[in-house]
Amino acid sequence: MELLLVRPTEWQARAEWLHRLCARALKGLGIQVDVLGEFPEAGAVIANHLSYADIVIFAALHPCVFVAKAEIENIPVLGWMTTMAGTVYVARGHGGSAVKARKGMSAAFDAGLPVVFFPEGTTSDGSHLLRFHSGLLAQALAESAPVTAAHVSYRLLADNGPSITVGDNVCYWGDHNMWLHIFKFLGLRGLRVEIRFAHAPVLFHNPANRKLAAEEARAAVAELASRVQVSTKCTISDSTKVHAT
Repeated sequence: MELLLVRPTEWQARAEWLHRLCARALKGLGIQVDVLGEFPEAGAVIANHLSYADIVIFAALHPCVFVAKAEIENIPVLGWMTTMAGTVYVARGHGGSAVKARKGMSAAFDAGLPVVFFPEGTTSDGSHLLRFHSGLLAQALAESAPVTAAHVSYRLLADNGPSITVGDNVCYWGDHNMWLHIFKFLGLRGLRVEIRFAHAPVLFHNPANRKLAAEEARAAVAELASRVQVSTKCTISDSTKVHAT
């Protein structure tokens, strides 16, 4: 109950608050998470983006700070959670958004926390990677932060009916009705998530070249996508860590 009543003030405390809350949420929903590789302890983490659930999954694995598009703030429940946790919201195309993003990243890095963001800038059905935007990536590189690629994928291991698919009922994209999608998502059975982390940060040949950096970042995530498989089973517990079994 204290997780719902107390709003932490420090970066580390906020990240820990969201971490514990999301870990409990996943356990309550019965969602299994398979993790390959290690969540980096510092720097930036970039990943593909399939659903609003991506944020919950990453936060449940490790205390971190998110940089997300401003629309996330208006998503029911998730918006409240991310706001409480100190997420840095940016509005693409608005003046000052780059400065705000870099300031937030810098503060999180200084607090010893990894920063997670999704360079695609929007969710998709997972059939392919979208183009990576260079804005947030450029701000992370300007802070000389190591950037580690990650990839998230979902599977349904139980029969939820012939009309239920990962692309439509787990991924949130296109013109889906938000409330209806959340209602169906919460009713899914046998949902399993795989997150794969690269073993080393992305090697950028020319970090000052934003277009090239974005292409190299996308290639790093795509390489992980090509090797999707289930390996180490992780159980979400009530503690502040995720335990491999």
